Amino acid sequence: MARNIGNRLKELRVRRSGMDRLDRVAMDSVAHVLAKSQINEAWQDRAKDQPYTRYAIGSMEAVDADYTRISLETAERVGRQLLTALRTDYSIDFRLQGSVPLDVHIRGVSDVDLLNLDVSFLTYHTDGPHSRRGGYTNPTARTSLGVLSSLRGASASALRKAFPAADVDTSGSKAIKISGGSLARPVDVVPSHWHDNIQYQTSGNEADRSVTILDSKNNTTLDNLPFVHISLVRQRCDGTGGGLRKGIRLAKNVKADAIEEGTSIALPSFDIAAIMYHADQNALAAGRFYELAILAETQRHFDYLATHHDYAKTLYVPDGSRRIFDTPSKLTALNNLSIELDDLAREVAKEQNAMYRLIEPTLSQSRTAIEKAYVA
Repeated sequence: MARNIGNRLKELRVRRSGMDRLDRVAMDSVAHVLAKSQINEAWQDRAKDQPYTRYAIGSMEAVDADYTRISLETAERVGRQLLTALRTDYSIDFRLQGSVPLDVHIRGVSDVDLLNLDVSFLTYHTDGPHSRRGGYTNPTARTSLGVLSSLRGASASALRKAFPAADVDTSGSKAIKISGGSLARPVDVVPSHWHDNIQYQTSGNEADRSVTILDSKNNTTLDNLPFVHISLVRQRCDGTGGGLRKGIRLAKNVKADAIEEGTSIALPSFDIAAIMYHADQNALAAGRFYELAILAETQRHFDYLATHHDYAKTLYVPDGSRRIFDTPSKLTALNNLSIELDDLAREVAKEQNAMYRLIEPTLSQSRTAIEKAYVA
């Protein structure tokens, strides 16, 4: 990398420990983060004389399970407070979405997405089998926009009352962001309701069910399939022995450090997961035995897409709702992230094969050097 690997290792550790977001957690959590940050993680004691290799391995690893537990518990705490505050006027239920429940988050202090569902109201696809059988029998004059606008206002007020010392930020169009005060982690509360699509009406499996969320700035609503995404990525990850998750985390960490150094990579985390979903699953599965094989496949996959834009533009996100590269800016981001992964693969290859410290390896040679390398 034309990048300072010492700085990247430092940033990786800071990000994973939560030291970069101390201003977004409760005071007692600050002490916990500070104490944990003094303890080396296992990856930090490996490949001692190979900093690029150490960075690659660390970038693949899951965030400390204790941090993830705290994130999930904080979201549950916020949900309980909303349930208590809103129960008189609303029927509320909650679900988690995003990187944390999928375990592909890369920060010790991660925002947790909490869907705040008004279950007294739902919409449905009229061509679904349950609809055709007359299964929906309670028509109403209420609308999605009205229901979610009301829920958003009530939720923001309830959060301010329940957590008076916290920062409740309603400037975003979709989520109400709450952080600080007594909260150990920031939480994004997303007002929503169920939408019973055709697939859900057919299967009855909640993983197939849509949610409708509010876009308050444009005064409209959007339908999402967060549980389809989680289910499909989780299944494919299990089939690779965890290799897919590691590849996603690797790409996200490289993106984060590149941005920190001034490279623009406008590619959302959701899309990075979607990109890696289409990688060679057998190659990722080899990471069970040779962990750097995950770097080799992640680099190869991004490089192929970056040099074959016509093919890249055919790929869909896992839930099938849209193409991954639906804007020109995402293709530019793909190219930039691919270059970063190219450089990382070459530098790791030099550490794994002494010959390449004298002769700059090609990308193919780099992959061959690292895909079956053993790292102590």
